[in-house]
Amino acid sequence: MIQCQDCEFFAPDPMGNPGFRCDPFRNIKEEACLAKWQLMQINQLLSNHEATTAFQRKLAPLQEKMFKMVSREMDDLEEGESWKQGPGEDSGDGDFDETPDWL
Repeated sequence: MIQCQDCEFFAPDPMGNPGFRCDPFRNIKEEACLAKWQLMQINQLLSNHEATTAFQRKLAPLQEKMFKMVSREMDDLEEGESWKQGPGEDSGDGDFDETPDWL
C-alpha cells in the first residue's frame, strides 16, 4: 500500500498539515485512500459542527434575554388593550357581532 506522503496528490500546507488534492471520483489510487478521504470529510464535518455549537452557546444568553424582553412587551401590549373590555368581562375570542349596550 502506498503511503500518503509518497503519493503525487499529497502536498503539505505551509503549517505542515497534510493537504490532499485527490478526488475520490477521478484519481483515487487505492481503496485505503477512499477510507482516509471519508475520515477526513467526517473530521471536517465534526469540526464545523463544533464551531456552530460553540457559536450557538455564545448566542444563547442573548436569545434568552431577547425572549424575556419580547414576552414582557407582549404582556404590556395585552395590559394596554385591557381597557377596551369592561369590568367583569373576559377576554373573549374577539367576536364583535354583539350590539353594544349604548346603541
